[in-house]
Amino acid sequence: MRGDFRVPGGGDRNGLPAEPSPENPLYGSCLCGGVRFEVTAPFRWANHCHCSRCRKHSGAFGGTQGRVPREGFRLLAGEELIRVFRPDGGRVKAFCSVCGSSLFGAEWPEGEEVAIRLGSLDGEPGIRPQFHTFVASRARWDEIPEDGLPRYEEGHS
Repeated sequence: MRGDFRVPGGGDRNGLPAEPSPENPLYGSCLCGGVRFEVTAPFRWANHCHCSRCRKHSGAFGGTQGRVPREGFRLLAGEELIRVFRPDGGRVKAFCSVCGSSLFGAEWPEGEEVAIRLGSLDGEPGIRPQFHTFVASRARWDEIPEDGLPRYEEGHS
């Protein structure tokens, strides 16, 4: 999926900056700054999720997240502040216990990838969402724009 959104060597056809790397780390944090992390590997993919759980967790249409390989992620501070909600039959919702910021998801803290909420990033991720998921369960007021991205009634990976 990434090939359509990037050009090797920094930047892409749309002018996105270079991807995160050990030489070009991308930092992120929660609203209060208690939880801080860095990304040192390119995002594998990114998407907009319109499921009811992401909607309730975010208080908005849903969530926008990207996946990075676990070895390209490092928690810098605030591990003790992270709380995890594991809904039956759903993905993890990890958030800061002080400010409530939605930070991570999917299989946190286990798994081969880390799902990072793009809104928690302090800089440019070098990727754009590539598809919409769970559009069948979106809120009635959630009008998905004609952005040319694929739409999936349920999940997709």
